Amino acid sequence: MILCVPVTSDGQVDPRWGRAQHVAVANVVDGDIESWREIEVSWDRLHDEGTSAQHHARVARFLLQNHVEGVVVNHVGDGMVRMLSTMKLPLYLEATGDARAAVLAAVA
Repeated sequence: MILCVPVTSDGQVDPRWGRAQHVAVANVVDGDIESWREIEVSWDRLHDEGTSAQHHARVARFLLQNHVEGVVVNHVGDGMVRMLSTMKLPLYLEATGDARAAVLAAVA
């Protein structure tokens, strides 16, 4: 399963999904992280450029382009919940601490 999680520079779950600077895309196979890519998305800077709908579209494009099958986050706003639901992507909420551990906990 390919999961996406916002990450801080020290490998923790960034509580700011829509304003994350970096996210990790993890491929989890049989309960283990097979691959882990950290990507600078600059959503922190881009969030306020344009409308909310444009930002949600930017996030959706990223998720589609990276074949993401679920999102691990601390929290998201109602609009993002609706968008992810429309995309039929599971949302694993209340993630905290080590980002890799949070991804593994989400699929456990």
